[in-house]
Amino acid sequence: MKVAIILFNLGGPDSPEAVQPFLKNLFSDPAIISLPSFLRLPLASFISSRRAPKAKKIYDQIGGSSPILGQTEAQARALEEALGGGHEWRGYVCMRYWHPMTEAVVRSVKKFGPDRIVLLPLYPQFSTTTTGSSIKTWKAAVAAAKLVVPTQAVCCYPDEPGFVAASVDLLKQGLAEAGDRPVRVLFSAHGLPEKIIQRGDPYQVQVERTAKAIADRIGGLDWSVCYQSRVGPLKWIGPSTDTEVKRAGQDGKAIVLYPLAFVSEHSETLVELDIDYRRVAGECGVPAYIRVPTVGTHPLFIAGLADRVRAVLAEPKVAVCHGATAMPCGQQHRGCPLVSGAV
Repeated sequence: MKVAIILFNLGGPDSPEAVQPFLKNLFSDPAIISLPSFLRLPLASFISSRRAPKAKKIYDQIGGSSPILGQTEAQARALEEALGGGHEWRGYVCMRYWHPMTEAVVRSVKKFGPDRIVLLPLYPQFSTTTTGSSIKTWKAAVAAAKLVVPTQAVCCYPDEPGFVAASVDLLKQGLAEAGDRPVRVLFSAHGLPEKIIQRGDPYQVQVERTAKAIADRIGGLDWSVCYQSRVGPLKWIGPSTDTEVKRAGQDGKAIVLYPLAFVSEHSETLVELDIDYRRVAGECGVPAYIRVPTVGTHPLFIAGLADRVRAVLAEPKVAVCHGATAMPCGQQHRGCPLVSGAV
């Protein structure tokens, strides 16, 4: 059997010239700005033109482009290897806001001619702004291309054992680097405007679920969850990562920071965490600032993804979207496709 695995990610600009169109694609997404298209699209053009110079300076600090494509390709190849024999596996990187984008990936998959398709978001925690947007765009592109293949989605995996085990391994290495200093672990995740959570998006609850699963495996940690990357005038979920960095400084605690909602390195980790918040930590007297890397191609993480792929293939009508035995969302999470009845 031929199986196409679609690895969803946001993407990132591959050159300085790509920064503004990347931002325009981002802000054109109705999942990001929920306005009618006749308002949203001109606003996206305006915001992207205003933000592009600042964003280019950010990418200049990491060579002028995002490394996310190469890292996601490496994850796709590692997943194919982990899945092994039995089927002909083909992993496809599918970026939401920059190349390779959905329509082009659909054309490639159609040429491959798979018997089954598995949609695998590289967002461990579900959000309407990430997984939801990617899957909606995929469905529209598949319909336009008249690609009719049985398709299932790994909706989320906030406490998938392989993902948690890889995170624990990396976090323990960071804690060992801190030595005997009093330490606070900061689990940093990309933030969202509060209004998105209030509409029933389960992202924040799932982020907290991931953090607790990791902390419980290690035990005895002083830890907190915080949120980064705030933009615009809206109120965002908190506490913010910079606030928690400053609080650790006030408490005389070293920081071991783990970006638990990112599975690859890009500007939010390599610039925001490694440069910006490290500077804040130094200014606040934090004794040590240790940033734990993302899971990337960690064998335990890749093995966990392979388990999720096998689970949905083995059970065409799984009761729980990510193959777990307990659903991570409650009835208040109307953004969850299972709760809303969208799947």
